[in-house]
Amino acid sequence: MKKIGILTSGGDAPGMNAAVRSVVRTAVSLGIEVVGIRKGYNGLIEGDFIPLDSRSVSDIINRGGTFLFTARSPKFKTEEGMARAIANCKEEGIEGIVVMGGDGSFRGALDLSNRGIPCVGIPCTIDNDIASTEYTIGFDTALNTAVEMIDRIRDTAQSHDRCSVVEVMGRNAGYIALYTGIAVGATAILIPEVRPDITSVISKIKKTQKNGKKHFIVILAEGVGGIKDIAEKIERETGIVTKTTILGHVQRGGAPTLRDRLIATKMGYKAVHLLNQGVGNRVVCMRGGDIVDEDITTALEMRKPFDFDLIKIAEEVSI
Repeated sequence: MKKIGILTSGGDAPGMNAAVRSVVRTAVSLGIEVVGIRKGYNGLIEGDFIPLDSRSVSDIINRGGTFLFTARSPKFKTEEGMARAIANCKEEGIEGIVVMGGDGSFRGALDLSNRGIPCVGIPCTIDNDIASTEYTIGFDTALNTAVEMIDRIRDTAQSHDRCSVVEVMGRNAGYIALYTGIAVGATAILIPEVRPDITSVISKIKKTQKNGKKHFIVILAEGVGGIKDIAEKIERETGIVTKTTILGHVQRGGAPTLRDRLIATKMGYKAVHLLNQGVGNRVVCMRGGDIVDEDITTALEMRKPFDFDLIKIAEEVSI
């Protein structure tokens, strides 16, 4: 290929900039021009393009967010929006696109691939809920941010003999809650994949009280909801002062961890080489620690297995 585009779509994730850098520099090393498409698929419709070279992506590997900006684009789902996007690609000479985001972004990539613009997706979401890959860019950074924040909350919970109920992100997936809960030694973890049982949580708190425990951390995935009601019930039935904290978008920001920078670099490299071989309609994935690729249609039909062994571990060590 002579020229490719790159866009970031959907929610931002730490490591997106590292992936953009990898795509640009890999392409440049292969003699391929790169065009940055700003604000996701909206930029493709509006023709918001900027040329990128090896120097334009200097000093972004350590930055969170995405310097190409991101947005969701309802207009891209229409035939009119799709037609404008394809026309802009042809006018600009864009022969293929690297799309960074989640399942929604990959559906857009599939539509473009089916209409003659080869696309390769790179999984970027802190939720780690893309079925075709074991790991998504941004997950590790979000986990480390959540752990750091909850460790601070624990300090004050311990000082006052309190219970803290902390809601973490993840939409309808409990990966952030489960991993973080184990890492901070939470008394209980509530996730969408397992029907929440507040009665059991309260029983566990009472049981550990008898063993001498005086402060408690309960981790709640945002997909469970009802954090205020849960906290009120814990306080009412245990007599322990219970506070709530919603970590929110702090988990999306910040400098990406080493792991996110490394995997983003490897995935970006893989995506460009696929396009350079004339291969589109693919998603870059991690499986067994290896960077591989999968057909987008197949990837979107997959269902991600949940590691219920981790739930068992969390239960048995939180006594």
